Amino acid sequence: MKNLNKTFFAFLFALLPLLATAQIDGEFIKPRTGTFLLQNATVVTVTNGTLQNTSVLIKDGMISAIGQNLSADGAEVFDCTGLYVYPGMIDGGTNLGSVEVSSVAETVDSREIGNVTPNMQILTTINPNSEAIPVTRVSGVTTVLTKPEGGLFPGTAALINLNGYTPDQMFAGFKGVVMNFPTSARRGRFDRRSEEDIKKDAEKAMKEADEIWNNAKSFLTLKEKGATLQYFPEMEQLSKVIANELPLLVEVNAASDIQNAIKWVKDKDIEVIFTGVDEGWRVADEIAAAGIPVVTGPVQDLPTRDSDRYDAAYTNPGKLMKAGVKVAIRTDETENVRNLPFHAAYAAAYGMGKEEALKAVTIVPAEIFGVADKYGSVEEGKMANLIVSTGDPFETKSQIMHVFIEGYRIPLSNRHIRLYQEFLERDPGLNK
Repeated sequence: MKNLNKTFFAFLFALLPLLATAQIDGEFIKPRTGTFLLQNATVVTVTNGTLQNTSVLIKDGMISAIGQNLSADGAEVFDCTGLYVYPGMIDGGTNLGSVEVSSVAETVDSREIGNVTPNMQILTTINPNSEAIPVTRVSGVTTVLTKPEGGLFPGTAALINLNGYTPDQMFAGFKGVVMNFPTSARRGRFDRRSEEDIKKDAEKAMKEADEIWNNAKSFLTLKEKGATLQYFPEMEQLSKVIANELPLLVEVNAASDIQNAIKWVKDKDIEVIFTGVDEGWRVADEIAAAGIPVVTGPVQDLPTRDSDRYDAAYTNPGKLMKAGVKVAIRTDETENVRNLPFHAAYAAAYGMGKEEALKAVTIVPAEIFGVADKYGSVEEGKMANLIVSTGDPFETKSQIMHVFIEGYRIPLSNRHIRLYQEFLERDPGLNK
């Protein structure tokens, strides 16, 4: 038996080098690192214009050089003649990685029990092996903000890159505490509460928010004075927002709620980001005057009111941008984060313009999340989060040819593609 075990393990170790570069039909099946030269492409830098017949050198996970006639010594060369290099797209709000199947409670880790759980770290819930992650990557989305859901302060969101074996490996450098701002609007088409009940519920929720906030301020004051405090993780995390160690992501959508939220944060001297902002177009000038950046979406959505135009959601990002608001776009999705380029395409077509819509899914979210020194554009010294496509990634006819995340070349395979390949030319082998 001992000899059999030794033989088995020797066989396994002999296989390891092969597994490290495993391929199926000539295509590698796991991300791999190296030095890569993307040669003779049209490089859409986002921040420094579009460069024709230009090469990009990827080395040690970074964009090492951009230019013409770059040396290919030691690099794996990809002829990108006729192709386009873009920065990887960033989705500013998803449940990707923390939810696998929305309708199956056992696979939903985005909600914690309780109304006030800002200490819940969404990063710890991320499943690096989620089937939805490779589905998303092949569409050109390389980075997403994954956020908690639930009560008034449901937890702390995290920005992740879509490659890694552990959540910590995927972490992209940004966290923010989420607040679901108390709403004075109906919760949906099936909300049958009277106007009076809606008002009372909103006032009660606002009173609770103020009380929690004041408790967190008191906690911070006592902590700064060196007082001995009991273990209180909720206040500990909220106090980091008050101390400007973490930003506050305020989920707010109805126009009247946005106005109330602007008033609520005005004198708090904290870093604030508004998310959702479905009716931002109604109060765009007020948001701009407050200087609050916005992550809005989904763009491919229905109007919030029956009396609104059909394109209210499509035009929202453009109207916010034209009013002077810094705007990023999100899908607010789990399985369909892959559709981010098409949400941006709708925003581009309905008033935002293609150039600004591209920024809204690349450099602008990077700026809002404080990681623009690493992500969001094609520049020397930044992380190599890049995509190579046959054309404009906002157009459905364009194909993503290569994806790189932090310098790793990502396999263009996922469950959808494998199923497509399996059933494209079926050969059941049945003699019937």
